[in-house]
Amino acid sequence: MKGIKGRLNRLLSACVGDMVMATVKKGKPDLRKKVMPAVIVRQRKPWRRKDGVFMYFEDNAGVSVNPKGEMKGSAITGPIGKECADLWPRIAIGTKIEGEVKKEIIKAIVGILLTHPGHLN
Repeated sequence: MKGIKGRLNRLLSACVGDMVMATVKKGKPDLRKKVMPAVIVRQRKPWRRKDGVFMYFEDNAGVSVNPKGEMKGSAITGPIGKECADLWPRIAIGTKIEGEVKKEIIKAIVGILLTHPGHLN
């Protein structure tokens, strides 16, 4: 993986929301083993947000895009970082941002408890 931006004599690095040049590891055979632009949507390494919270995901993931930032695929499996959703609104359409996943789980639990009041004891 090579980042778009770089500094002389420094190893390139990227974080959630950055566009990089990457190779496709999983997917259709005609797309695999080719270098193309991608946007990082999840990373394992913890990073610090401006509000002081440290955030990380259980895996690393990216989305292949064209140079304008529009997705080549139709859907993303799993959550994406809020930083990525803010920078790339076309990618955020139809995906779950990490805070929304927690809200959906809580709504499901509350819905089960309301429909089955005997479980409250």
